[in-house]
Amino acid sequence: MQAEVDGKIIELSEAGWLNNLDEWSEALAVEIAKNEKIPEMTDEHWAIVNEAREYFEENGTVAEPRVFSKIMKQKYGKDRSSQKYIYSLFPTGLIKCANKVAGLPRPKGCS
Repeated sequence: MQAEVDGKIIELSEAGWLNNLDEWSEALAVEIAKNEKIPEMTDEHWAIVNEAREYFEENGTVAEPRVFSKIMKQKYGKDRSSQKYIYSLFPTGLIKCANKVAGLPRPKGCS
C-alpha cells in the first residue's frame, strides 16, 4: 500500500501502517485518515493524534486504551476521554485507527 503526499510516494504496510516512522507528516495523516474512512480531520481528531504521538515520543510505545483515556480525561475532561468518544472520531478505535493516522507503529497483536 502507498500514499502520495506532496508528490512523494510513502510506503505503507498492507494494512495501511506507516513503514518508516520518520516519514510521518500532518499531510500524510490526512491521507491515512481517508483510507480509514475519516473524511475530514477536525481539531478533535488532531488532539487525539497529537496526544498519541506525544505519549509515544515520551514512552517509546503506544498508549494502552485505558491509559490513553486517563490522559485525555486529565487534559480535555470526561466528555472527550471515553472509548465511545474516541470511536466516534476513529471508527476502529485508538489502537487500530488513531495510532495508524498518528504514524505510530502497529501494536503487537493488532491486525
